[in-house]
Amino acid sequence: MKAVILAGGKGTRLKPYTTVIPKPLVPVGEKAILEILITRLKKEGVDEVFICLNHFAEIIMAFFGDGSRFGLKINYSLEDEPLGTVAPIKLINGLPENFLVMNGDLLTDLPFHELFDYHMNGKALLTVSTFTRKNKIDFGVIDVDPVSLFATGFREKPEYTFDVSMGVYAMNRDVLEFVPPGTHFGFDNLMLTLLEKKRPAKIFPYGGYWLDIGRPDDYEKANEDIEKLNNLL
Repeated sequence: MKAVILAGGKGTRLKPYTTVIPKPLVPVGEKAILEILITRLKKEGVDEVFICLNHFAEIIMAFFGDGSRFGLKINYSLEDEPLGTVAPIKLINGLPENFLVMNGDLLTDLPFHELFDYHMNGKALLTVSTFTRKNKIDFGVIDVDPVSLFATGFREKPEYTFDVSMGVYAMNRDVLEFVPPGTHFGFDNLMLTLLEKKRPAKIFPYGGYWLDIGRPDDYEKANEDIEKLNNLL
């Protein structure tokens, strides 16, 4: 298995931690976020990684080198300007027909090899790992008729359930034909394009551990969780 890691963002939501340190190198426990992810990929059978970089690229490249100390090969793809979460993949040469893609700020025990096998058996252009999130609205929600302006319903602090993207995908190389060259193109653009073209993504639901380390409170939770997750990660 080969994997693409998207690590070109500035990590602005994680300030002040990312003011002088690139987000992929922010420590969780005793290891950098991206170091944990690469170690997990190696454990799951990935032998080669392509890291897409932009912000603080030289520092990240110096830290990870050629990947030999992690037991796999690491290649780097540099963006001249931010291209979003999908367009950078189109810049990579030498990708196999099918490969994994993920954001570089994840903490998860997702079995990457199972996702890859599921993708191969499903014969989809894109397979998306999803996680069920529950969001509670801390207000009384009123349904209103837009014409009469009379209330038609009321729910006190309702809870909504959503299936959200984990930022972990399996892709067939042909999906990149839907990505315009040299322009900003994100995962949202790809999903909407595939739906429009009647080539919907296949879904891989996952109920284990997943945390997107995007904000300071997520980062604090990651450090709280890392000790109990060490055996899994």
